[in-house]
Amino acid sequence: MNQAELFTISDLAREFDVTLRTIRFYEEQGLIEPQRDGRQRLFTRRDRARLRLILRGKRIGLSLAEIREIIDMYQLAHDEASQSQKLLDLLLARRRQLEEQRRDIDAVLDEIGTLEAHCRGVIASDGAAA
Repeated sequence: MNQAELFTISDLAREFDVTLRTIRFYEEQGLIEPQRDGRQRLFTRRDRARLRLILRGKRIGLSLAEIREIIDMYQLAHDEASQSQKLLDLLLARRRQLEEQRRDIDAVLDEIGTLEAHCRGVIASDGAAA
């Protein structure tokens, strides 16, 4: 393989702004599989693309199991439509989860607003009485 198509762990850590430990963790999980040159890890363009997918998946809140499923699907399947459908299903489920969390957060913020108003009212009436 052409040396220009290989990346060190430091190259990838710098490019994706992650720690070496993070990359090693994904390697331990079997999500990326670098070549070895003695003790040095050498990553291919495929490993680089997989790392990009892993980090994108983590950023949108997918579990490692879901990320593995997506990566495996792209590796094993030859039908791009079924791959895309599976990814779409995962994304829609994640969207529903986030929208539910947003509704919960909005409800909590409304309750906090009500309590804040009550506290301000109590403080104002006690201040006026003094």
